[in-house]
Amino acid sequence: MHTSVDRIAQPWGGRTPYDRDETWPERVDTFLAEGVDPGTVERWVQATSLLHSDGDAMDIAVAGGRMVGVRGRAQDRVNHGRLDPKDLYGWQAGTSPDRLTRPLVRRDGDLVECDWATAMERVVSRSRELLDERGPGSIGFYTTGQLFLEEYYTLTVLARAGIGTHHLDGNTRLCTSTAAEALKESFGCDGQPGSYDDLDHADVIALFGHNIAETQPVQWMRILDRLDGGDPPRLVCVDPRPTQVARRSAVHLAPRSGTNVALLNALLHEIIRNDRVDHDYLAAHTVGFEELASRVADCTPEWAAGICDVPAARIAEAAELLGTAERLLSTVLQGVYQSHQATAAAVQINNLHLIRGMLGRPGAGVLQMNGQPTAQNTRECGANGDLPGFRNWQNDSHVDELAKIWNVEPRTIPHYAPPTHAMQMFRYAEQGSIRMLWISGTNPAVSLPELSRIRSVLSQERLFVVVQDLFLTETAQLADVVLPAATWGEKTGTCTNADRTVHLCDRAVDPPGEARSDLDIFLDYAARMDFRDKDGGPLITWHDPESAFEAWKRCSAGRPCDYTGLGYDRLRAGSGIQWPCNEQAPDGTERLYVDGITWAHPDVCESYGKDLETGASNDVVEYRSLNPDGKAVIKAAAYLPPHEAPDEDHPFQLTTGRTLYHFHTRTKTGRAPQLNSAAPEVWVEASASDASALGLEEGDLVEVSTRRGSVQGRLRVTDIRPGLLFVPFHYGYWDTKAGHGPNGDTPARAANETTVTDWDPVSKQPLFKTAAAALRRVEHADGHPSPAPTTTASVPARADTAPATTGGPAALAAETSHDRGEEDTA
Repeated sequence: MHTSVDRIAQPWGGRTPYDRDETWPERVDTFLAEGVDPGTVERWVQATSLLHSDGDAMDIAVAGGRMVGVRGRAQDRVNHGRLDPKDLYGWQAGTSPDRLTRPLVRRDGDLVECDWATAMERVVSRSRELLDERGPGSIGFYTTGQLFLEEYYTLTVLARAGIGTHHLDGNTRLCTSTAAEALKESFGCDGQPGSYDDLDHADVIALFGHNIAETQPVQWMRILDRLDGGDPPRLVCVDPRPTQVARRSAVHLAPRSGTNVALLNALLHEIIRNDRVDHDYLAAHTVGFEELASRVADCTPEWAAGICDVPAARIAEAAELLGTAERLLSTVLQGVYQSHQATAAAVQINNLHLIRGMLGRPGAGVLQMNGQPTAQNTRECGANGDLPGFRNWQNDSHVDELAKIWNVEPRTIPHYAPPTHAMQMFRYAEQGSIRMLWISGTNPAVSLPELSRIRSVLSQERLFVVVQDLFLTETAQLADVVLPAATWGEKTGTCTNADRTVHLCDRAVDPPGEARSDLDIFLDYAARMDFRDKDGGPLITWHDPESAFEAWKRCSAGRPCDYTGLGYDRLRAGSGIQWPCNEQAPDGTERLYVDGITWAHPDVCESYGKDLETGASNDVVEYRSLNPDGKAVIKAAAYLPPHEAPDEDHPFQLTTGRTLYHFHTRTKTGRAPQLNSAAPEVWVEASASDASALGLEEGDLVEVSTRRGSVQGRLRVTDIRPGLLFVPFHYGYWDTKAGHGPNGDTPARAANETTVTDWDPVSKQPLFKTAAAALRRVEHADGHPSPAPTTTASVPARADTAPATTGGPAALAAETSHDRGEEDTA
């Protein structure tokens, strides 16, 4: 069956219902540029989405040497051919006329074009000066969650063993560091226990702070298809906003911001009180249950209701669903990770699965999700502050092993203290100890908290800033050197999604002008710096993506993220493959911990754990005493109040987040016409009761202010919980439609003008969901509607107050599916 669908108006497309324990039917989604006929496509080149962490497999249509469209890959295990709106339309950013095509250097205060030799010589000479004068601690690298594995691994080697710096982290610190830390706390090692295929088998799916409908839309399509099929799952949603997930849930809990630990402790209390506990599993595979049971003994639903402002009966109802599920799947994302007590809360969700024995079986698992497409690769390769291959910086044998792989002395690899996290790196730059900061593929001048402070840091004369990106972003405008990078579809490399599926993206077209792949830029820098191993040979011995991948395989061998059974040829076979993939698991590994906990033993674990309140690292003696046999660790946590509470001047709580149609700071999605039109400007969400109390109406221009700054946007009145304001964080100063930045009279539109410089003590993830705020009208609506989409969590409380979000003919995409038993002729 072939249909044409406006995928802005209907972002999740049509339904293909299926029953529990069946295979999700295929549906191939296709979008071609206006005027392009399928018959004129010269070739299709395999790729994977780089605008969310789902890993949707697709093929790029190429004609006349340029990208002209995309289609989903039906045989892929992740998406079965489906694409979301960012997949369908986001590729158009690569053809934007304002792409950077030549390097830029700052001369007399202005950025001017130059050749590559001039730009790289500036970077290299400054690097050498700082190494001679101040040592490796004066240089830091801040990367992204959107490069390829091969690029991260190269960056890690040149930073750790070439420069010898402790200062290497990614913007994955903002989205996925709590996921990694929670897995390490519970299982001794990073690595997603569950699989997307668990969505086919679970009878209860719990989504904790995870608006999957907008952040992983294709997997929401999968849930929608199950909800329309036989034996549908029951959903439990924890989210303060009226998301599409909340609207389809059996139980929706909308807690006060910053109270997740209290809510989770009450859920655990009820499950334990009713003895919905797998005692055999606990005895065989865990330590720490007694402490948890003692800690939550008094955490009744009534107690939590007073803290969370959620009815006690609803908490008990959710606990009943979670406690009686035959196969429970839980997913977790930013509503937990970017909120108060982030790691402590994420660990309690792991605890929920451990006490119920809900791991390692179809439909029974945890997905501590990622926010970015290759966030998993930053963690595996050590570009996020850890050591490559999930090695433990406190374990000398792990450091020795890594030194042997790189052929350097162990002391070359910084491991005398915890690696520097991103927030600390910017503090060091602010204080003057970091004098050079190389920023690749990310836009901290919009994405980090308290932006006035970040602009001040990046604008310091003593800080030499290198930015490697596609466009002249807000951050690039503050750089000393700007390096034009190739993007998705213009280079080759692998990326690993949130359920450990490895995909290969092949180069489809050439990058514009003189733009280079990030791998080529890093290799050029390493060669110019003449990094050497301990025998005098080149430190980096690879020269292209495939040889870099083979080098990574050697580093991953024998570790949890073992890639040794993978290769480019295998990854061109049509579907991604889940790691570990090796001799023992030649076809990949669908679920971890099928036969117990495998990487928590003191000799092999990635981490000895941290104190959930202070973040202090445990040592091996403490860990070995607690967990000598390498079982899963059940860690209890007491609820602590948020650091910033509403008061008379700032009576609201403010949370920031995402919308379906955009990714991060809109450097790509803001340049895709269909996506930009669907959500063209920042907005502010408030509840109907709060709007009424302040005399505000839909579409009013309002200002949200905190102790740090303010942002203006038009009001969308929704069913969000009273007392809470929501602002999407995607909108920076750069106006992609107008093609220029603001003048001095332009009000701030970046949500992070308002957010606080604070982070979780364990994961060091910034807290974007805890600010106290005030709200006031700037001007009446006067017929101006809010630009917020009506299809998503920002749906208006009254449908007649805003025009429906549609894409029109320019957003029509083809959907090809077949009824059961019908031959697929797509």
